[in-house]
Amino acid sequence: MEAALSSADLAAAFEQTLGQPWLQAYRPQGQVLLEALRPSDSVAEALNQALALRAVPIVLAAGPLRFVPQELLPEGEAYERFVHRTASVPTRDNAHDLLNGLIWLLWPRLKARLNALHMSERGDLRGSTRGPLRDALTVLDENAAFLSAPQPLCEALRARDWQRLFIELRDDWQQAQLLPFGHALLEKLMLPRKPICAHVLILPTLDEASVCAALDDPEWLARKPFVPLPVLGVPGWWPANESADFYADPQVFRPPRL
Repeated sequence: MEAALSSADLAAAFEQTLGQPWLQAYRPQGQVLLEALRPSDSVAEALNQALALRAVPIVLAAGPLRFVPQELLPEGEAYERFVHRTASVPTRDNAHDLLNGLIWLLWPRLKARLNALHMSERGDLRGSTRGPLRDALTVLDENAAFLSAPQPLCEALRARDWQRLFIELRDDWQQAQLLPFGHALLEKLMLPRKPICAHVLILPTLDEASVCAALDDPEWLARKPFVPLPVLGVPGWWPANESADFYADPQVFRPPRL
């Protein structure tokens, strides 16, 4: 289990990561959360303060969203069932749960949709096995990123044609939008390493309503339509990738399976 950190330590690490390019779209809300975190006694308290500053409250089926200490999750009750039953998100004092809270603040409808799918007939938590839908939901929640990009970029990514994706079509990335969503992915990016890989969903547009609409087909999601992407290869995301040699690493930029 990850050790708890003080609010001061978390705030320092969070402030540093907010300056990274992959969090550019999240920076305004992230700054609000940072200001709430600094004087707080817990991550749950900071998240609730940031929640109270939203112009539009986040309301789930069970009531207004709130963040609560992990200790309030009853022993033996599934995390997703507790969230669904109480509209409360169990939260520890660590970076993983801080970033989960940030995603709740930024993508509340999508997070609620994921929770509802966990509780649906196909994602029923009563089963002894997780099943493909719940597996895919977990991958999405923890490690997904969303990409909207010109068709040639999408085709090159699906083909894992890294030379074309990152070098020949490099200028096309200026027309692309890549948003990290998984909070475990964001946590890994707090200590950037070349092998970090996201599970990408390629979508026409990346507004929250469009992403939620894509999940209206649970069978599609259960097939795990993710494409692997070593995210530090994205132009502008990491200085080392300005050199073409960066991509000549088959342990990271792996060829497609035959």
